[in-house]
Amino acid sequence: MQVDVVTAVHAAHAAFLPAVWRSLLDQTHPSWRWLVQIDGPQDEARAALSACAAAGDPRVLVASHATAEGPAVTRNIALARATAPLVQNVDADDELEPGALTALAAALAAHPSAGYAVGHARDLAPDGTLTDHPLPVRPGLLPRGALLAAWTTTATDYRLPVHPAGVMWRRPLLHLLGGWSALHGMEDTGLLMAASATTDGVLVDAPTLRYRRHAAQTSRQPTEFAGGHQIALVRARATALTTLPPRTWD
Repeated sequence: MQVDVVTAVHAAHAAFLPAVWRSLLDQTHPSWRWLVQIDGPQDEARAALSACAAAGDPRVLVASHATAEGPAVTRNIALARATAPLVQNVDADDELEPGALTALAAALAAHPSAGYAVGHARDLAPDGTLTDHPLPVRPGLLPRGALLAAWTTTATDYRLPVHPAGVMWRRPLLHLLGGWSALHGMEDTGLLMAASATTDGVLVDAPTLRYRRHAAQTSRQPTEFAGGHQIALVRARATALTTLPPRTWD
């Protein structure tokens, strides 16, 4: 099944694009396109894509917008360009594991009630070391609401049950939920919790994402946004979505 891989990138992360490209070339899944959406100034990203020869591959579709809108808006612009039934997110500073697209697409094919699939994420250190993290949920079908129930947001503890940055989505589910959430630093968390409240998912018992740890990553930057308010908004939205009737994804 065709997969559109969505990557939002801005100038500061352009240097990581060749690594994303190499991880796509290593995929065992044969049918994919890479939709790169450049946020803000485009010269650095386009130069990086040309230098690694990605720009000359017909499977790579690059677009840009002149203003800096942030990752959620940029991913949603790329989503509007997508036509494949499955959409895979990969951030510009992360990488996909070689079997990621195959494993996630197969999981969705095996679980028609699931609107999304996710695998394990391994931290990728600057020296290339990969570190695994145990998950609090079991592999296999994730019943509707399971990830929302397992999300820990107490004052002394915060933990997501799975990493939200490397999810494969059925495109109709993304459209139903309005794409990535308009939140600061929690745009993928907001979407994942809304999805969990809406439909079943599936957890693949294999690493699918390499989450790069580096000093310039967005999650390490100081922010004036109140995380508690955003968490409350995500929970309120998810609670409202639990009242929707079950969906099928045929």
